[in-house]
This record gives sequence, structure tokens and C-alpha cells, in this order.
Amino acid sequence: MYQIKKLIVCLDQSPLDETLVKFASYVAKINKSNKVYFAHIIRNLHIPKEVLKEFPRLVDGMKNERKSQMKQTVEQNWDFSNRSEISYIVKEGQLATKVLKLTSEKSADMILVGRKESLSGSGVGVQRLARRASCSLLIIPEHSVPRIGKILVPSDFSDYSKDALEEAIFISERSGGNIEIVCQNVYTIPSGYHFTGKTRSEFAEIMQAHAEIKYQKFIRKIDTKGIKISALYTQDDDEDPVEDIIKKAMEIHADGIIIGAKGRTAATALFLGSVAERLIQLNDKLPLLVTRPKGKNSGILDYILEI
Repeated sequence: MYQIKKLIVCLDQSPLDETLVKFASYVAKINKSNKVYFAHIIRNLHIPKEVLKEFPRLVDGMKNERKSQMKQTVEQNWDFSNRSEISYIVKEGQLATKVLKLTSEKSADMILVGRKESLSGSGVGVQRLARRASCSLLIIPEHSVPRIGKILVPSDFSDYSKDALEEAIFISERSGGNIEIVCQNVYTIPSGYHFTGKTRSEFAEIMQAHAEIKYQKFIRKIDTKGIKISALYTQDDDEDPVEDIIKKAMEIHADGIIIGAKGRTAATALFLGSVAERLIQLNDKLPLLVTRPKGKNSGILDYILEI
């Protein structure tokens, strides 16, 4: 876990921008962030050179107009009781590429983007950002509210699950310890269970018992800061744990989900893990934070590899 000192917020001048600014303000306040960069990327304009020569102020005028519109949205939705320094950046080019490059240039700790279902506007390629970003990614669906009372943390008891749980603990601690954290493990009953002479329900009990033992070993490695963490065990019946995660998040009225990206070394940093990938694809109801230790995806691979 690390503090979010620098935050990049991707705006596209759609109604979702208001929600993103409110979430950015909430995140910055909790983390006492130093800098918040509100970024807007204008798609490649392909304006003929002859036109640019005739109207040399065209592009600059467009950028200044977009900055002015961003500033107005921020002023209407930002909580100015927090003292983060705010900057506005407008660039032209391919959306995800420009955001990734900006993240590297500013040494950002988190990217905040929106997920659209019905709203207009260009948006940003969330899947590509999640795979290639060198920091954590917070994805905010339409109509979300910056309110956190309960966080669901899916866990397979790995190191990247530890990152996610520690981030949830940090958020709760900064919020006065009043946020409930639920650590969920989804276990599967192997198809050959009947060869053991056990019934399906009996083998389910065995699998859950093993999950409970693993959880106890896992939680002992973590400084919980005195924050209450509830363990939850869910049986996967259709070989798709992501559906179980989303279903359980809705059942317990979670306000958000935090999951760790798989890559923790230079060799694996370009991989999210199948559960994180599917969560990004399927979850359109709750804010989703994909945690990644800062800098794990940095380097030339960001710019030459497509996943």
C-alpha cells in the first residue's frame, strides 16, 4: 500500500465528469494528495497543414476552451476544504496512449476513469489502461456516489490480494475506522470430488475449511490497524468466480470493490489476472479499484507491447 500523492483524472466533457470530480475530491482528501491533474484528450484532429497555417491559433484556442470547461466542472463539484494543488491538461492524440504517457511523466500514483453504459462522450479504454498503467486504477461507473461504508475485497490469499486488503485498511483508517471491510474467498469444488467417496456438500465443507485455514495464515501477515475485517467464503458453482464476487457485493450492499493486479514484478506487470480482467469487463454497478504497486509497469514495454 502507498499513499496517493499524485492523481490523474480523465475527463471527456460528458455528464460523468461531475461524478469523477466528486470522487477525485474524496480520494484526494483521504490521501491528502499533493497534486490532482484533470486531463482531457482530444482525439487526433487530422487538420490539414494548410488550414493550420491559415488559422494558427485554432488548436490552442480549442485546448484553452476545453481547459476552461474542465475548470468550470471542477469548481462546481470539488470540495475545496482539501488543499490539493489542481492542474488542467489538454492533449491531442490516442486516448489511452496519452493517458499512460502522462501517468509516467507525472509519476502518478493513481488514474481515475469513468465507465459508461448510456452516457455520451468518448471515454477512455479502461481495459488497456488497466493492463498497461504503472499505478493503480480507479474505475467509476455512471451514477456512482462517493460514499464508502463497506468495501468488498476478493482474495485468493496471494501477495497481490494482500496489496488490495492493505489499501482497504488504509482507506478505512483514514476515514476514522468506520468503513466495514469484507474479505471474500471464492472456492471451487473439483469435478472429481466423487472419487473421494464424499458427497458434494461434504467436499464443499472440506474446501471451505481449507480456505478458512489459509485466511488465518493470510491475515496474520497483515497489519489491520485495528480495523474490523470480516471473512466471507463463497462456493463457485459455475466456474466463474467473478459473477459470485459481483453478486455478493450487491447482496451485502458494498460501496466498492478493491482487487490487486496480478503483476508484482517486471516480468509479470503486464498481466492483470483473469479475475481482475473479468471484473473490469462485467462490473458496471460499483466503483472498482485495481491496485498495482507504483512503477511495476514502467519502462519501454508500456509503449511497444499490445496485450
